[in-house]
Amino acid sequence: MLVSLAIRNVVLIDQLELSLASGLGVLTGETGAGKSILLDALGLALGARADSALVRHGTLQASVTAAFELPDIHPAWELLEEQGLAREEDMLVLRRLLSSDGRSRAFVNDQAVSIGLLRSLGEQLVEVQGQFAQHGLLDPATHRSLLDAYGGLSALTIQVGRAWRAWKDAEAAREAAVADLEAARRDEDFLRHSLDELDSLDPRDGEEEELAQERALLMNAERLSEALNIADEALSGEEGGSAERALSLARRTLERVADKAGERLDPLLAALERAAAEIAEADALLATISTDLDMEPERLAAVEDRYFALKEKARKHGCEVDDLPTLRRTFAERLAAVDSGEGRLKRLEADAEAARQSYLEEARKLSERRAAASIEIEKAVQLELPPLRLDKARFFCRVEQLPERDWGAQGIDRVVFEVATNPGAPAGPLAKVASGGELSRLLLALKVVLAAASPVTTLIFDEVDAGVGGATAAAVGERLARLAEQLQVLVVTHSPQVAALGSYHWQISKQITQGTTLTGVRRLEPAARREEVARMLAGAEITDEARAAADKLMAKA
Repeated sequence: MLVSLAIRNVVLIDQLELSLASGLGVLTGETGAGKSILLDALGLALGARADSALVRHGTLQASVTAAFELPDIHPAWELLEEQGLAREEDMLVLRRLLSSDGRSRAFVNDQAVSIGLLRSLGEQLVEVQGQFAQHGLLDPATHRSLLDAYGGLSALTIQVGRAWRAWKDAEAAREAAVADLEAARRDEDFLRHSLDELDSLDPRDGEEEELAQERALLMNAERLSEALNIADEALSGEEGGSAERALSLARRTLERVADKAGERLDPLLAALERAAAEIAEADALLATISTDLDMEPERLAAVEDRYFALKEKARKHGCEVDDLPTLRRTFAERLAAVDSGEGRLKRLEADAEAARQSYLEEARKLSERRAAASIEIEKAVQLELPPLRLDKARFFCRVEQLPERDWGAQGIDRVVFEVATNPGAPAGPLAKVASGGELSRLLLALKVVLAAASPVTTLIFDEVDAGVGGATAAAVGERLARLAEQLQVLVVTHSPQVAALGSYHWQISKQITQGTTLTGVRRLEPAARREEVARMLAGAEITDEARAAADKLMAKA
């Protein structure tokens, strides 16, 4: 609920701070005292359109701060979380700054936000009847969710939403399969020709690097052969004998005298043995490489043919050589999709149809429950109308099935609240059929019935009792009091019957100080409340009879 409202420099308000509580709060005062200014100021904090004319003359900036205490489970907290904004315990503070040049800024818990976000939060916190004609009950977009909440249909609505998403997922899979199959069919000839070419080429993973290395080796075969020959000559030695024979001679010579030196020659003999083995291995490798180079004189041409064939195929398909094996598998899979796609598509079509039928089954259950709830809500609202001098009016809750293109996660129904204010007159939208006074009282009746069906915790009625008096005004006040048992209700009123029922009472008045007119708000204590209710009954001159009548009205409260 709204717990405080701080206003600075808004029209005739210099500085004002209000502390609010639960129950029914009434705001009274003479016509033109500035009651509408309070609602305009609150509208700024709730994200309403800003007008620089709201900035008090002679000042540079207006500001409005509205603080709310909310339960742990409330849509406003979810919206804050979605936007990544910090939550400060149970308090939500909305602030709006408006400069005299028309620029405005918005803050939530002292964090800068967009005006759009401020408006979204405001719509979930406060509903003002008589000020914002496009919000709340007058917005047909809210009627379906209100009916669902009234009928206790939230669990069934969640099931319908799940079935809807399952159907849409199945449809998406089917559509993707159709697109894949159509694409594969369009490209079938190309795919088959390209796959035949790749099958013939048979590219292998990592083959490009292997061929590049071998090509570099073969391109330098002559120089390699010359170097190998020189190395071979150095190892075999034509004049002084081979290195292997020299090592063997040295080892045998030392072995003959090894026993004379104890163990001191053992490391040397081991080193000569290792050297002989390494030279023998090097000699064998020289012979092998030389043989390979001599045995495949045409190998370079074959390697280059293969290397450039792979390069050409990669260029043709716009990829790297190393991607050719993957491309080959992809082509094979796409062709397989052509061959097996019909069967897969039929399975997906069956899955999508089954999901559609499951959705329809749940949605029709919800539709039936909505139809039953609509009858109950019509009866409940109709009972509230006669005491509000709307005995000729008829309220209707229409539940109509939508065309399939408009089905959604909320089901297959459109829900619209309509009213016919006179016998024989056609029913129509609330705002278009009912007059101003009728509309205010009709919305009050609806709010009494739907009090628990909306996340809004604060309701504001702007002169809901306009044009009525006596028993009708008393009925209006009684319903406002009933509504205030569940929600915080604020009402701007000229009716003493309504004012007498308030849990708390503010008087709004104009004061002229040093030639400047300012609007002030004063919370009235019991004695002052009695005088204000008496003034509303009697007019300019308050009589003892008016005070007695005020006592009687307040005693009923």
